[in-house]
Amino acid sequence: MNRTATTTDRTTGGQGRWLLRLGVLLICLLGIGTIYTTNLLLTERFTETTRNRAEVRLTLYVANLMSELQRNSIVPQLLARDPELINALSEGNYTLSTQRLLSFVDEIGAASLMLLDRDGRAVAATDRNRLGEQHRTDASFVNAMRSNTTVFTLSETPQGGFGFVYSRRVDQNGTTMGVISVAVDLAKLERGWAGVSDAVYVTNSQGQIILSTEPRWRGLDEAEALRRQTPPSAIEMALRATQDWAALPIDAYLRGEAVLRREARVPFQGWRMVSYTAYSSVRERVNGVLALEVMGFAILLALLFWVSSRKATSRLAIFARESAELRSLNVALQREIAARKQMERNLEVAEQTVAQTSKLAALGEMSAAVSHELNQPLAAMKTYLAGARLLLQRKRPEETLSSFQRIDDLIDRMGAITRQLKSYARKGTEAFEPVDTRAAVSSALSMMEPQLKTRRVEISRTLPGEPALIYGDRLRLEQVIINLLRNAIDATKSANDPRIDVILAVGETVTLTVRDNGEGIDDLEQLFEPFYTTKQPGDGVGLGLAISSGIVNDLGGRLTARNGADGGAVFEVQLPLFKTVAQAAE
Repeated sequence: MNRTATTTDRTTGGQGRWLLRLGVLLICLLGIGTIYTTNLLLTERFTETTRNRAEVRLTLYVANLMSELQRNSIVPQLLARDPELINALSEGNYTLSTQRLLSFVDEIGAASLMLLDRDGRAVAATDRNRLGEQHRTDASFVNAMRSNTTVFTLSETPQGGFGFVYSRRVDQNGTTMGVISVAVDLAKLERGWAGVSDAVYVTNSQGQIILSTEPRWRGLDEAEALRRQTPPSAIEMALRATQDWAALPIDAYLRGEAVLRREARVPFQGWRMVSYTAYSSVRERVNGVLALEVMGFAILLALLFWVSSRKATSRLAIFARESAELRSLNVALQREIAARKQMERNLEVAEQTVAQTSKLAALGEMSAAVSHELNQPLAAMKTYLAGARLLLQRKRPEETLSSFQRIDDLIDRMGAITRQLKSYARKGTEAFEPVDTRAAVSSALSMMEPQLKTRRVEISRTLPGEPALIYGDRLRLEQVIINLLRNAIDATKSANDPRIDVILAVGETVTLTVRDNGEGIDDLEQLFEPFYTTKQPGDGVGLGLAISSGIVNDLGGRLTARNGADGGAVFEVQLPLFKTVAQAAE
């Protein structure tokens, strides 16, 4: 069996080697064919793209040049009819003529404007340094004086460039008054051409270069310009090696570099435009793609060798690794299952503990709340009973019955408070109805009347004339107001002239402000926390503001507190208007 297995392995190994050699041969043939085809297709495609772009750029240059010439050709005709310039020439008063030309030059975009009298003297010009110059012998002046239309003049400048001038004769009633001259700024087109990788120039009808991206070429013909040394550029080598451009084909080659020459006719006085474009970018782009292809086939061959040599070893390693991973995964899953079961048991115990703690906390808070809320009615009842006793002794039965009626009302209120505290945790709105906040404020003040009589406290009450309606529970709202008033009374114990201001205002919301002149609030952050109090033991348990804040939140409002600018504390209750609540519900 060992011999048979060995023979089988050898046969399999021999077949694998032949398959490897065949694969390498196929990849090499495929790579050669792909690279050859890619080279031909991309070279043709990128070359055609370069030609098309060169033609498009040349067409665009010609269009820009014609647009600039045509735009400036209309200017002399318009200025020759300008009444102010004509009057200046006829009257000989040129004080405002220069300013008139300056107002046009920025809108026109011309290089300069100049007004000449009939003797050729510059009487107005956008360049004030040229005022007074004599242009009687200039071709632009002579041609304009001889023609009834706008004439174009091309002349060389002392700086070695060319000037492009449109001029027109200014007539009045058949009498020649002068000449208007407009210099065309074609140099800005040269600056735009110089920003690309082409060499561009324009020749006149005699073949003389009048515009060029290379200043040394101006004034020469094409052959003379190319014999001069050119500055470094994208077509530097091609321009240096060119001997006879007249006999050149469209493309000229040098050291593997190609240069494309394009020529276009400018429909203006026999002008022509020529551009040279380098083909160097074509070979760079093609070589970049070919390099990527060669790299791809090389990586493919390397992967083929690596796969063939590591195939068996990789399989064994994969099996062993997968087996080890499965074992470790199984152990990890068992541990995680055990940990999750333990966490679930701990969670059940924790939930039971939290539930019991919550019940005890709610029971304690409810007991403290009931004690706090019933203290006020009990104190009032005690006061009314004492008053009733005195009234009986004085034989005033009617007033005594009134005191008993108030005690009965207090008992009803105590019952309402207990029902209120029972439903405190439910936060329901089934008992809500439109409530006039003014009535709630008056009722709360009446409720606090017995306690106010025991101390000398000045109460200032400001209520609006119109109803201040909210949507809520009147008893709970009165509870909030009573708590705020009681806190204000306690806060003014140390004040010399205790004063409490109760202000009710109606705007976008119903705002109730309770302001005192006490010592103020030390800790605003914990003010509304349950059981937080600054009173002495026995005076309060710190639930009044916490309960009030919860009630205001249930009513859809907000209870805030701050220290007043002149001292004391300011509590502000903001509640939504009943109209706003109704609109939101709709």
